[in-house]
Formats: sequence, C-alpha cells, structure tokens
Amino acid sequence: MRKTRSMLYVPASNDRALAKLASLDADGIILDLEDSVAPESKAIARQNARAIIESGVLSGKSVVIRTNGLALDETDTLFADDLEMISQAAPDAILVPKIRTAGDVERAEAAMNAQFLPEGTALWLMIETPQAIMNLREIADRQRFPRLEALALGHNDLAKEMRIGLPDSRVALFQAISMTILAARAGGLRVLDSVFGAFRDQEGFERECRHGKGLGFDGKTLIHPSQIEAANRWYSPSEAEIAHANKVVAAFAAPENAERGVISIDGQMVERLHLAMARDVLAMAS
Repeated sequence: MRKTRSMLYVPASNDRALAKLASLDADGIILDLEDSVAPESKAIARQNARAIIESGVLSGKSVVIRTNGLALDETDTLFADDLEMISQAAPDAILVPKIRTAGDVERAEAAMNAQFLPEGTALWLMIETPQAIMNLREIADRQRFPRLEALALGHNDLAKEMRIGLPDSRVALFQAISMTILAARAGGLRVLDSVFGAFRDQEGFERECRHGKGLGFDGKTLIHPSQIEAANRWYSPSEAEIAHANKVVAAFAAPENAERGVISIDGQMVERLHLAMARDVLAMAS
C-alpha cells in the first residue's frame, strides 16, 4: 500500500526547494512541471525533475511528476516534451492535470506506453474540471486503464470554473468532493484531497485535514513543508483506532467466532466488513 498521507507539491524549477526535499518527512513529493513553473523555465524544470529522481536522494518517498496538460492542438508539445524527458527516470507516477473525459485518460496512458515508461509507473489524474466530475464513472475505470492508481482533487481550478468564491468553496464543492471519492472507491483507486492555500493558518489546515479524513480521503496534497506533520498525523490511524482494530481482528480469530458473520465487541455489533476495515487500519499503521 503506497503511503499518501502527505504529498508535497514542489516546483521542479526551484533549486532551493529541491535541495531540501531529502530531509522532509513527507510520504511523497510531486515534482511540478505545470502551474508553478513559468513558461521560460519548463525545460530546466524537466531536467531538474529527471536529475533528482536519478540521484536517488528521494529514496523511500513516492515521487510523482505533475506534467503539463494534454495537448490542445498540434503546436502544444508541453506534455509530450515532459514525458520524453522524464521517461527514463521511471518516477512512481505521472500526475496529469485538467482531465475532462475518459478519452483524455486513454490519450495519457497511450502516451506513457509510447514512451516506454515502466509498468510500475502509475497514472494519477487531477480532478479539477466540471467535465471531469460529470464523467467520473468512465474516468475512474481501472479495468480499462491498467496504469490508473489515484485521483487527486484540485478544488481551486474547479471552483474557478464553477465561479465559486474561494471562501465558500469547500461547502459549495461538497457534492463534487463526494462524487470524486465515490468514483475512486468504485474503481479501486486511492484519492487525495486538494491543497490548502493559507499555509500559515495552522488551525484551518488541521480542520480541513480532519474534514478530509472523515470524508474518506487517503491523504492530502500540500504546498508547504509546514503542513507535513499535521497531514501525517491526521491521516495516520490513531492509537484508539489501532487498539480497536487489533481487538476486532483478535475477536474474529477466536475459534468460537471462526464461522460467525456478526459478533459483539464492547457492546457493539461488528460484522466481517469491519474485520476488513480493521485490517486496512493495521496495514496503514505498519
């Protein structure tokens, strides 16, 4: 199970930020070639991304490349140039922004295959357009797209396209958030919450982590190292959750419960679906 509690976006053109990555306790690094990189810095960003992966300094972390979006016309070569440069570096995943349809996913996966990216390089998708929300059932189809591993919500772009004021966006986007999580679960995918832009507002960030975990996200994308500790804490099982999970596993392992579908633990009825959930908690804790 790939740990995705804290996935930190870092502009691949920012040498100073890149130099600090090995010391950070984030579960993963998303080397950004898209929005945070100026047009004139795209080439150096690609080179930096490939170099830092090949250096091995991020060993133990998930390393994801956020490419530029799929080509809109024949003059747009950014996505193709991104893949060509980083294909030999074999990152853990490619994160493609501005996905709108299953056809976009098909194009992205075909491009990865054409560049001979290893089978182990997964495809992640940014869900940040109204079209993507309306097409989630077809987009999140792991049977059709074998590289597909995760969805990452991008509520800033989604709010912009829906003409929602950012102070109210979390509430206004609740249906889109829930649909994204449902689609991920139906497709057997992981799903990451959007960034929290006010990185100095620790109380607000903690509140959003608690909300996101309660909704079912597997982790959170981040924009600043100061957010890593709280994301790791909130998206890790608590001591109480681990203790309860151990109790559920032990109870169903008892000979007298081997064939039972429902048992009582601490005055609560517990089914075998809760056993599966308990095992997931223990797997994440380990």
